[in-house]
Amino acid sequence: MKGLILSGGAGTRLRPITHTQAKQLVPVANKPILFYGLEAMQQAGIRDVGLVVGATHREIEEAVGNGRRFGLKVTYIEQEAPLGLAHAVKISQSFLKKSPFVMYLGDNIIKDGINSLVEEFRVRKPNAMILLAHVKEPQRFGVAELKEEKVVRLTEKPKKPKSDLALVGVYMFDHNIFKAVKAIRPSWRNELEITDAIQYLIDKKYEVHSHIINGWWKDTGRLEDILEANRIILDSLESKIYGKIDSKSRLIGKIRIEKGAEVIKSTIRGPAVIGRKTRIINSYIGPYSSISYNVTVNNSEIEHSIILEHSTVDNLSHRLEDSLIGKNVYIGTSPLKPKAYRLMVGDNSQVGVI
Repeated sequence: MKGLILSGGAGTRLRPITHTQAKQLVPVANKPILFYGLEAMQQAGIRDVGLVVGATHREIEEAVGNGRRFGLKVTYIEQEAPLGLAHAVKISQSFLKKSPFVMYLGDNIIKDGINSLVEEFRVRKPNAMILLAHVKEPQRFGVAELKEEKVVRLTEKPKKPKSDLALVGVYMFDHNIFKAVKAIRPSWRNELEITDAIQYLIDKKYEVHSHIINGWWKDTGRLEDILEANRIILDSLESKIYGKIDSKSRLIGKIRIEKGAEVIKSTIRGPAVIGRKTRIINSYIGPYSSISYNVTVNNSEIEHSIILEHSTVDNLSHRLEDSLIGKNVYIGTSPLKPKAYRLMVGDNSQVGVI
């Protein structure tokens, strides 16, 4: 069995962060989102993985390499434009050949992995199996209608959903899926939709089964979803202290402090993770915060936020909350007079001012 991970999307809902970074490499609990999918493949016993990449392929290739560090062999498959999930399957046929495979969307995180789905597919051997979950806003997703365990209809982002069962973004297929992706036509979005390809299999009487998960999963395409995924991952954190903590600092709860980090005259209340060579000085880091590497936090308070590498948060008079701060960012008060807000903000940004 092979794996196929899709990492070609542009991440428009996460701009401006994704103007300069692949959305699949935005970190959750200081680990790129894509790495959770790669680890899920390895844990399910899959070793040969195709990675579909687009405009950010160089950045993704630099981060993942040949896959050896994950116990995988990774082959890169370039998609010339984001033309749909079924298009990604279509261009991957020469890699997948006749092998059954699991397809995984690279911006998803499934806490309990895909082991049970892969094992069920191996045992029952349907032509396709889709991972489903009950959701509060099914109109945001592809939605499945079931008859017993078999899928009878799929609808992409319906205005009036007929169920609350959403496609999670993990699919199992045998080679018959290639007939489907070659038979369908582009949707109104000019994309080859995977829901149309699966519906083709259903209409042609192939066996399409469902697998409903009860644990949590996240499509991390929006800020609020990334912060929630960060919160849930940090809840399962194991405390590990590798950095330096001075005698005037306090650590409360589950905290991971990586090598080379320093905590000086500060309080950290977990769950929280502090990256390597980061300095926390005279500050408070509250629960559900992930501070990346080479960050400086001085005389400030941060809670329920993600701060990316090489950034500085300096001398803030109010707490920074519910925020995603990109790379090489400086946030601080200015000594200049008269007092005023002085900002340099990129396209598609959000700034909350007190």
